[in-house]
Amino acid sequence: MAFAENLKQLPGVSHLAAINLLNDAGEVLATIENKPGQAGSLAVYNHLAQLHGAITPEAARKGLELYAEHTEDARLNPGKHPNIDRLIGLMERGETMKVKQVFAI
Repeated sequence: MAFAENLKQLPGVSHLAAINLLNDAGEVLATIENKPGQAGSLAVYNHLAQLHGAITPEAARKGLELYAEHTEDARLNPGKHPNIDRLIGLMERGETMKVKQVFAI
């Protein structure tokens, strides 16, 4: 399935303003906001965190499947899709990131 179709299958994120991605020390490594250009990634990362409790290497692998056609584009063009690049890196390094939801007011 294409990324747009995969997104339709994921839980909604209208209740979220953003998610923060944290290292083991609780430091914010990145933030994905609920805004155009990032809302799809917010939905993917939120879904992965709900299923796996964090963004684990296994979750990253599933995320790359959800990104569908964009995953190959990210592999061919490093830096073009930073949220996909992050999943590739986590998977390759065997790392895990915690996710903290930031709820919309």
